[in-house]
Amino acid sequence: MKEVKTEAIRNIGIMAHIDAGKTTTTERILYYTGKNYKIGEVHDGTATMDWMVQEQERGITITAAATTCFWDNHRINIIDTPGHVDFTIEVERSLRVLDGAVGVFCGVGGVQPQSETVWRQAERYNVPRIAYVNKLDRVGANFLNVVNEIESKLKKKPLILQLPIGEEENFVGLTNLITKEKLIWKGEDLGEDFELSAWDETDENKVARESLLETLSEYDDDLLEKLLEGEEPTVEEIESYIRKFTIENKIIPCLCGSSFKNKGVQPLMDAIVKFLPSPIDIGDTVGFDIKDHDKEVKRKPTDQEPFSGLAFKIATDPFVGSLTFVRIYSGELKTGGMVYNPIEKKKERVAKILLMHANKREERAVAKVGDIVAFVGMKNTVTGQTLCQENKPIIYDLMEFPESVISIAIEPKTSADEGKLDSVLKQLSFEDPTFRFQQNKETGQLLIFGMGELHLEILVDRMQREHNVKINVGQPQVSFREGVLSEAVGENNYEREVGGKTQTGHCKLIVKPNNTEKNNLKITVTEREYPKEVLQAIKDGIEDSYLSGIKAGYSIIGVDIEVTHVKFIEESANEVAYKIAASMAFKDACMNSTYTLKEPVMTLEVMTPSDFSGDIISDISAKRGKIQNISSKEAEEVIKAEVPLIELFGYSTTVRSKSQGRASFTMIFDHYEDMDIKIYKPLLEKKGIYI
Repeated sequence: MKEVKTEAIRNIGIMAHIDAGKTTTTERILYYTGKNYKIGEVHDGTATMDWMVQEQERGITITAAATTCFWDNHRINIIDTPGHVDFTIEVERSLRVLDGAVGVFCGVGGVQPQSETVWRQAERYNVPRIAYVNKLDRVGANFLNVVNEIESKLKKKPLILQLPIGEEENFVGLTNLITKEKLIWKGEDLGEDFELSAWDETDENKVARESLLETLSEYDDDLLEKLLEGEEPTVEEIESYIRKFTIENKIIPCLCGSSFKNKGVQPLMDAIVKFLPSPIDIGDTVGFDIKDHDKEVKRKPTDQEPFSGLAFKIATDPFVGSLTFVRIYSGELKTGGMVYNPIEKKKERVAKILLMHANKREERAVAKVGDIVAFVGMKNTVTGQTLCQENKPIIYDLMEFPESVISIAIEPKTSADEGKLDSVLKQLSFEDPTFRFQQNKETGQLLIFGMGELHLEILVDRMQREHNVKINVGQPQVSFREGVLSEAVGENNYEREVGGKTQTGHCKLIVKPNNTEKNNLKITVTEREYPKEVLQAIKDGIEDSYLSGIKAGYSIIGVDIEVTHVKFIEESANEVAYKIAASMAFKDACMNSTYTLKEPVMTLEVMTPSDFSGDIISDISAKRGKIQNISSKEAEEVIKAEVPLIELFGYSTTVRSKSQGRASFTMIFDHYEDMDIKIYKPLLEKKGIYI
């Protein structure tokens, strides 16, 4: 593979709502850049980036896939991310390491719910973006409507760089407002036959170009002065302004096309190269000192700096084993080199460095700044951890992962399957931070937790197909949380004799609700100076108790804990005894308080033809839902509501029956809410728990 300078590298993600055309767009990019010799299609199950069997069968992207291609002497590392909300973690960890992103929007659907979710994720990591409005050949497509939604819903300043030529089935090309040229694609070939000519001198084109320049002048006084004097900026000047303000996240360049009809993808590639940043443009990467987390440490994006990178994804390859995907931020690393994990405080040898093209591999001798590669040989590194030189340590920000709100019970079919299941579950949870499993102490059931019904369905499918483990699967269950509604005190004096020596620990504390989804622990004992080890043992004992629950075994949330008194007898004080005393005091306080069960509440968004909106609204109300907003879009209505997850199992069947199959919906976890005792009491009684 040919080498390029760091300033000619673009690390980008393709992100959007499900079915907006991300993978279809990526397939065209790979074809036009010469990476693929033919175009794969999602609906045929032949898309390069959807390489998993589960992706090909369902026609959706499940896992973020990486690839590398070249355009205009630039190397573009692309990550194609999922659009389904159940796999939002794949978008999250990809955006964490990318320098830029292309937001793909459906020309008909516009800014859809998952579009907003991924946009917020990109905002969190301050990722510069380009908007590509796709599917303009479809009935009902409207480029300007989508641009207006980007401004109103996503609260970003859109900058229209192109206007479509023709509407819906008559969409044939686009007008470039920067160069005053029009691009017309010929016939129904693969998009390689097109004609470039001077634009049409229409009022619409002139007004749109004036608007483009006026928007840019809002951010630059020199350009404003030039425009006021009637001076026309050159194409190069306009492009340099667009690049500068895109990288500064002030504007969102908006382009148009129809990827499936092979129109608009080459100009999108030009825009990626011209307007999205290189690792050099992003500048120094800020991390933290290994000993003092308040002290910043920086790494410049050069090969001469000490090596540092971030592991953002773990995957299993049937031929080479575990792959650790790493973004290199500074320095370089050769095959066989040693890296240091400052979180785990362990060194690891990199057996191989691979450049990935979906599920295909290309070995590299060295990884350099800006590279996105996969390391083979990592045994201790998990998603979100930093890799660096041992003598020049640095820690980059850890990633935050969303709560898993749904679970199912599974059991192995045979004793042979039982032997394999534990290692398979550990491997899957290693790969996917939103997947977890635990044994329910009350029922003895093995529960697996995920982000949604589809997420769990895919995980079960992978266990059976990839890992050949036969399992019985129960019905999906809601992952509730437990909490308190009143202030209460707990106290425990723990004493035991070990080897003829008494070991003691004591803790007294207060619990009370805090109306959040976090637990806050405060130790306010002031009567004397306690050893740090004792206070840490008390802290560990309480925090370890969060997961075991109060009555039903669900995690505890929304509690303030204040440790008010600790007895300390120097001769018999013991860390384990204090840990147990603190845990038991916390449990007692929660039992003494007024109990509550909290349920996950989802934000539900239903798009339906107006004729069926009444039935759908009535059904949402019957499901204890609260309507938040109803808006109209073309001939459809968008109903936004908050609905308890427990009411939404099998909702796809319900919404189809209420709309003759014409409505669609998305839902995403929003918050936990206290349940009415009349609702949760029978739920707990089914488990043999009586309030």
